[in-house]
Amino acid sequence: MRGISGYAKVSLAALAIFLLGLLGHFLLNQSSGAPYTVRTETSASSAAQPVQEEPQKPDSLLEGERININTAPVADLCRLPGIGEKRAEAVAAYREEHGPFQSPEELMEVSGIGPGIFEDLRDYITVN
Repeated sequence: MRGISGYAKVSLAALAIFLLGLLGHFLLNQSSGAPYTVRTETSASSAAQPVQEEPQKPDSLLEGERININTAPVADLCRLPGIGEKRAEAVAAYREEHGPFQSPEELMEVSGIGPGIFEDLRDYITVN
């Protein structure tokens, strides 16, 4: 045995050429590619430009459904946007104490329901 055979030398040379070619290909692709950038938005930028969102129809109401605030039980009142169990109970208590609502706007007389909440549910209530 006198060292490496001729076949082994050719194999090693072929392997070295292949690896150098692979390295060259890798380096060429790395240098020619443009660097990418990452753009992020912070909540401060969204606060600077307020987005006016259209109120979403609650999922629990059917298309075109309106709830009669004079006759609806507490469970149905809870289906309205912005009305939880406490506000629904307040609506029912107000209705018992003062009689039926004469207009939808009278709902703002109920404790806990102001103009903002009323605007969100105006399209989903009726007094008839």
